[in-house]
Amino acid sequence: MKVDRHGKAKILTTEEINLVFYEGLRDDRDRAMFALCLYTACRINECVTLRTTDVYYRQGIVRPEIIFRKGNTKGKLATRCIPVIEDLRSMLLRYYPSPRTWHYFPGLGNQGHLHPGSASRVLQKACHKVGVQGVSTHSFRRTALTLMSNEGIPLRIIQEISGHKSLQELQKYLEVTPEQVKGAVSSLSLLSPVKKSSYVHTPIPPQSQPQNNNSF
Repeated sequence: MKVDRHGKAKILTTEEINLVFYEGLRDDRDRAMFALCLYTACRINECVTLRTTDVYYRQGIVRPEIIFRKGNTKGKLATRCIPVIEDLRSMLLRYYPSPRTWHYFPGLGNQGHLHPGSASRVLQKACHKVGVQGVSTHSFRRTALTLMSNEGIPLRIIQEISGHKSLQELQKYLEVTPEQVKGAVSSLSLLSPVKKSSYVHTPIPPQSQPQNNNSF
């Protein structure tokens, strides 16, 4: 869990996600912003630098894929196109900048894009309101990638979504729970070379006392 910018960003539970989205965040813009972070596993800078045309067609229809342009990604490695699932689409349909702006999340006075620091302050305020601690803007990315890993999605496919340069970098994001470690170790019992003994222990009855044959 992240404390004072130290440590890894918290992995959110379903209950915590519902609290933050529906009781913490104040408007449709903020919900659309962090829904993008959650449902595309993007970084916050990749999110706030999106152009409106990266999310919508000119007719105001949500694209089937969100376009994260190479120039706005970490390391500027490659452009990513992430499919839009229905949960994300419904969030995006509730927020459309009006009048239409160049950036999907415009800054003050429609100048440039929203600053990542401003997005972080919005999230911290929402989390404080509902009592969820240790969350950062990166929590949505880590939560999404860890969930996909736990569901058995191959790491190479997850890497395609996350945009990591290597699988080694991706693995740093993935959370391992104590329950998963315990389950993994428990599975090793299948490899046990020790043959179960078929010998049944039969307790030996106590020796009977010798009979006294002396007669009086």
